[in-house]
Amino acid sequence: MQFREFLAILGSRWKTVLVSLLLVLAASVVTTLRITPTYEASAQVFFSAESTKAGGYTLTTNDLGTYQDLVGSPVVMDPLRNQLKLAPGTTLTVSAKASEGSPMLIITARSSSAQVAADAANAVGPQLASIGPDFAPLLNSAGQSVRATPVSPAAVPSAPISPNLPQNAALGLLAGIALGIGLALLRHFLDTRVRSEADLRAVSDRPLLGKLRQLPKGTTNAVVMNNDPHGVAAEEYRRLRTNLQFADVTTGGKHSFVISSVMPGEGKTTTAVNLAIALADSGARVLLVDGDLRNPSVATAMGLEGNVGLTTVLLGRATVAEAAQKWGDSTLYVLPSGAIPPNPSELLGSTAMETLFGQLLAAYDYVLVDSPPVLPVIDPVLIDRLVGGLLMVVSVNTTLKRDLAQAMKQLKTVEAKVAGFALNRMPNDDSASRYGGYYAYGRSKKDKRKRTAVASRHGSLDEAIPVTSAVVPGFPVDTPQDDPTVRARRHHTVPALPPDDAALAQGGIGAAPLAQGTPLAAPAPDRETRQTASGLPQGRRFAE
Repeated sequence: MQFREFLAILGSRWKTVLVSLLLVLAASVVTTLRITPTYEASAQVFFSAESTKAGGYTLTTNDLGTYQDLVGSPVVMDPLRNQLKLAPGTTLTVSAKASEGSPMLIITARSSSAQVAADAANAVGPQLASIGPDFAPLLNSAGQSVRATPVSPAAVPSAPISPNLPQNAALGLLAGIALGIGLALLRHFLDTRVRSEADLRAVSDRPLLGKLRQLPKGTTNAVVMNNDPHGVAAEEYRRLRTNLQFADVTTGGKHSFVISSVMPGEGKTTTAVNLAIALADSGARVLLVDGDLRNPSVATAMGLEGNVGLTTVLLGRATVAEAAQKWGDSTLYVLPSGAIPPNPSELLGSTAMETLFGQLLAAYDYVLVDSPPVLPVIDPVLIDRLVGGLLMVVSVNTTLKRDLAQAMKQLKTVEAKVAGFALNRMPNDDSASRYGGYYAYGRSKKDKRKRTAVASRHGSLDEAIPVTSAVVPGFPVDTPQDDPTVRARRHHTVPALPPDDAALAQGGIGAAPLAQGTPLAAPAPDRETRQTASGLPQGRRFAE
C-alpha cells in the first residue's frame, strides 16, 4: 500500500478515527479521575548510637540495612498506625533507602492523604530508633540506644504522584489514534460496498464520467433536469452529458449508449431520463428507449403512457411514429417499452431489433437505451451490440464490490464496450453548496410567473410537460397532441400482448414489420442540408 492510498483510506474513514480517538481519550480521563489519588512524602533521618560511656559501639552498614528492612514490617507499621490514629483500611505504605557512605536513611511514605503521608514519613525515624537495640545485639549488649535525628523533615505534598492526568490523557490520545487507524484499515479491507472512485479503479480502467448526488429523502419526482434545472444536481447531469459526449468520439459515430447498472435499484432509469433531457437541452435530437422489457420504468418516471412502445413496434402493430412520444417542447423523444413480452431476450436479439436500431441511429443525434441490470440477465449485452457504448451506473454505499467485479468480468468476456462509470447517490458535501447561489442565477420572477401559469392551466407542471409527439391514425394532423381524445386513442391503439402470442416466439420476429413504409417519429432532415441561420452546417455538437 502506498502512502497516498493510506492517507486516502484515513480521509474516507476519518469519522472512525475521530470516534475512536474521542472514546479512548474520554475513557482514559474518566478512569484517571475515578482512581484514588496517592500522595508521597520523604524524610531524611540520621541514625547514631548513644552511650554514657567513653568509646562505645558505632552503627554499621549492616545495622542500617537491618533498619531498612524493618521499615515495612509489622513491628514498625502497627505502632505507627496506632500513633497516627489511622482508621482501618487507610492506605499507607512506607519504604526506606540507605545513603551510601553515611548512616542515613531516606524514608518514603505513601498514602491517600497528603497529611498522613507527611506524618508517617516523619514518625518512622523515631519508631525505628525505639526498636533499634533489639535488632543490633552488640549495641544492646553494650547498653547503648539508637538516636534518630531528622535531617530533612517531610513536608505535606501539594499534588498526588498518581494518577497523572496529563500523562494518561496523552497516552489515551496516542492509543485512540492507533486504535482508530487500525479500525479504519480493518473496515477498509473488510468493506464489501463501493464507496469511492478508488473502488472503481480497482476493477476497471474505464473513466469516471460523472458523480451524481444523493437526492433528498422524500423526493417523489427524480427528474431534476425538469424540477430544478438550475440546481446543483442538474449541473452534475450536464457534466455527465459533456463527458459522455467526449467519450462518444470513440464509438465509431454511433452516438448511442445503453445505460445499465450492476443490480436493480441503483438509479439507472433516473440517470437515463435526466441524461436524455440534458442532451436534448444542448440542442441535439435525442431518443430515449426503454429497453428494460422485464421491469420497464421510464414511462412511469416521466409520466407518459407506456402501453405502446418498443415491443409494439417490433411486432408490427404500430410504427415508431405512433409509439414515440415527445417530451414537452424539447427535442427529446421517448419510446416506452410497450407490453411486457414473455421472451425479452429473444426480442432484443432479433433481426427486427437490429434493423430498428439502424433506422433510429440514422434519424436521431443520440439514442439512449435504459436496459436491465447486468448481473441478473443478458439483455444489456444484447443491446450493447446495437449501440456505441455502455454507461455503468454504480450506486455508492449500495453496489457490492464483488458484484461490480463480476459484472465487469462478464462484460469483458463478451467484449462489451464500456464507455465509463457514473457514481450515483454520492453523499452531499459542502463544496457544492458554496456555489448554490451561482446555480440559481437566472431564476427571474418572469420565469417563475410563467411556470406558475403553466401549472395552473394543467393542474401541475408535471402534467403540462409530457405530451405525445407522433400523429395518431384517424385524427387530423393539426389536432392538438395533448387532446384528451388523442391520448385515449393512443392508450387503446394496441391491445396488451397475450402471453401465448405466436408472434413473440423466437424466429417469429423479423425485419418485415419495419418495412411498412411509415417514417420514424419526427425524422431528422439530412445532415448535409441542415443549415443554421449563419449558413453553417448544423450537425451533432457538444453542449455549450
